[in-house]
Amino acid sequence: MTGRLHVQNLPLTRLLPSLGLQDPLIESPNLAPRRPISAIRLEQGQYRLSSVFWGLTPPWLEVLDHAPHCARSETLESRAMFRDAFGARRCVIPVSGFYVWKTQPRSKQPFLVTQVSRAPLLLGALWCRYHTTLTAFTDSTALITVPANILLSPLTDRLPVVIPNHALSTWLNPDTDTETLNSLLAPAPLELLGAFPVSKYVNNPAYQSSACAHPTGSMLRWAVS
Repeated sequence: MTGRLHVQNLPLTRLLPSLGLQDPLIESPNLAPRRPISAIRLEQGQYRLSSVFWGLTPPWLEVLDHAPHCARSETLESRAMFRDAFGARRCVIPVSGFYVWKTQPRSKQPFLVTQVSRAPLLLGALWCRYHTTLTAFTDSTALITVPANILLSPLTDRLPVVIPNHALSTWLNPDTDTETLNSLLAPAPLELLGAFPVSKYVNNPAYQSSACAHPTGSMLRWAVS
């Protein structure tokens, strides 16, 4: 399950020309949970980028360490933690890639998963709001994960769901019906994503060098005949 993101050099205004920037994009070559992260939401009919806390914290959550940073797609409608947010409060997290770890006999090898074209990815997520006073509040989020496709399943069993650019308005619209939403919760197309091994320095969330994303081997990608 994804626990780190790569967020750098994202041409968001080219991807979404109408995007409003409430907060600047939070960039990091090794972004870990329990930190601020940038999310795109639909507010009054406009796409808006703002900062949220990565770890879903509904108002009744008593222990912050229990805030999930990921939500399994199969439990979105059955778990109280996710049900209301899935129905009405969805967002996307723009990233340049995300890290997964392949289990090996003596250690785990980190891989960076990116779009093969290296274009930005929009990861499907939920968000909720916790009011500290009548006027002050904190928004938080959790990524939604789905089973990995057959290309990437040797690396990990689950990956964040990727929302296609053409489906962004459908995903963010609070009035979209559940059947349509569930149709978007599918593994990424085989030709969309690739993955390459990177340095184990990324295992340390304090390591914030751009070298986190330097390939140490060739990209695993789908071979189209």
